[in-house]
Amino acid sequence: MPIEPFERRPVGRTSLSVTVLGLGTAPLAGIYAPPDEDAGVRLVERAWDLGVRYFDTAPLYGFGVGERVLGRVLAGKPRDEFVISTKVGRLVRRAGEIPSGADVDRGQSSNWPAAGDSRAVFDYSGDGVRRSIDESLARLGLDRIDVVYIHDPDDHWEAAIGEAYPALHRLREQGAVRAIGAGMNQSAMLARFAREGDFDMFMLAGRYTILDQEAFAELLPLCVEKGISIAIAGAMNSGVLADPKPGSKFNYATAPQPILDRAVRLREACARHGVGLRAAAAQFPLAHPAAATIAAGVRRIEHLEEYPALLREEIPEALWDDLRADGLIPPTAPTPPIATAA
Repeated sequence: MPIEPFERRPVGRTSLSVTVLGLGTAPLAGIYAPPDEDAGVRLVERAWDLGVRYFDTAPLYGFGVGERVLGRVLAGKPRDEFVISTKVGRLVRRAGEIPSGADVDRGQSSNWPAAGDSRAVFDYSGDGVRRSIDESLARLGLDRIDVVYIHDPDDHWEAAIGEAYPALHRLREQGAVRAIGAGMNQSAMLARFAREGDFDMFMLAGRYTILDQEAFAELLPLCVEKGISIAIAGAMNSGVLADPKPGSKFNYATAPQPILDRAVRLREACARHGVGLRAAAAQFPLAHPAAATIAAGVRRIEHLEEYPALLREEIPEALWDDLRADGLIPPTAPTPPIATAA
């Protein structure tokens, strides 16, 4: 059957469940373009009205904008009806408040026009984790956060596994948070987390898509084995799958020609079967048994409203067969079944 966007799937072995269609807040928080907080509120309200009950954010997103916007809506909703995730590892600080020698994430301010004179300071210490959660709760106006991810610790493995993870583990044991994980744009370190810790859900951005299946061989089987759910982010690979053309983005930069060529091949294969590439891109990662939700990162209401139809579109098995035969998806990759006649 086609994927039902508002059915709920479990988060690991916890009692939490998330809607298959979730909302990511980086675009509405103003990545690469100034944010409009009132428009963001309208977008979150529309997501709620549609049936979305999983919302993801981070202190980095707009340097607090994403959390504030979510809070303006969700603080007025029944708390047990939705799941919210945020992230730890970067604290938002005014430039004049940053102590000498602090590990400042100097690559991020230019991505967020709302940053102003604020900076993101890496801090994966136990104290930093607790401080980050307290600050997120204040911006959200909520009494708890359900899922907390260690955010992009690519160059901070030792602190992430040795300090942030134990702090989150204790908070989960105390009931202060209900699930813990890590969110990254790579799969290798997530696989290392899976082996060395006790996690509930990972957010994987762009590394298990119809275009890029980096996570298929190692990370995803580990997650199935250990009962770790995956929140799929970046299903459109920064936009190249939404509209493959010169200048399209892949992994937050201009897509290199081999990537663009592969995306065009995918689009042409879909067209031969009367299927939209965006529908195939939205559905493919969700067919994997580790996948719990797709966090749609959209800036405009009309783009959000397209997702339910994308997930419900029936896709013939022949398309997936062709993609396997052409080497565009792994031969053993799970794919969505189509509806059968009653």
